[in-house]
Amino acid sequence: MVLNIVEYPDKRLREKSKEVTTFDETLHTLLDDMYETMIDQKGIGLAAIQVAKPVRALIINLPNENDEQNKEDLIEIINPVIIEKEGEVYYQEGCLSVPTFYEDVKRFEKIKINYQDRHGNTKEMEADGLLAIAIQHEMDHLDGILFIDKLSYARRKKFEKEYKKFQRERKQKKSQQKVA
Repeated sequence: MVLNIVEYPDKRLREKSKEVTTFDETLHTLLDDMYETMIDQKGIGLAAIQVAKPVRALIINLPNENDEQNKEDLIEIINPVIIEKEGEVYYQEGCLSVPTFYEDVKRFEKIKINYQDRHGNTKEMEADGLLAIAIQHEMDHLDGILFIDKLSYARRKKFEKEYKKFQRERKQKKSQQKVA
């Protein structure tokens, strides 16, 4: 089932997500619904808080060399913890909760994480490139941090102005559609 994405400036995005302790059908359904939602919205990652569930769960599905997202490439990450990090890289990020806005963000170039899968099994993963960036972006969501929080003061002010304009235009479009 496709779920609604919580969008900035909704305060729920600032909530710190709680550790997952029960690995049952409810969690599995949430993960499956998150996958459908992410694909429907053309995203590559999604944290549970973005669908109004404040639990430490995220998914990532990077496109392959043919620019396709295959479900067998889906990575489900529960209760992640970064245990090693190295290097720095800037990458232009976007977010399903902050539509139409992209900005360069500084991240670690390589990371190693401990996490659990949907059944509660403990795993370890090393990541670099886009995968490392996506994991860090989604992990930030679990702590109530958005990629726009990492912008300079001047860039953040510019974002706020652009985003208010985007929201106004979208609201006008919706009200015009209701009239039509």
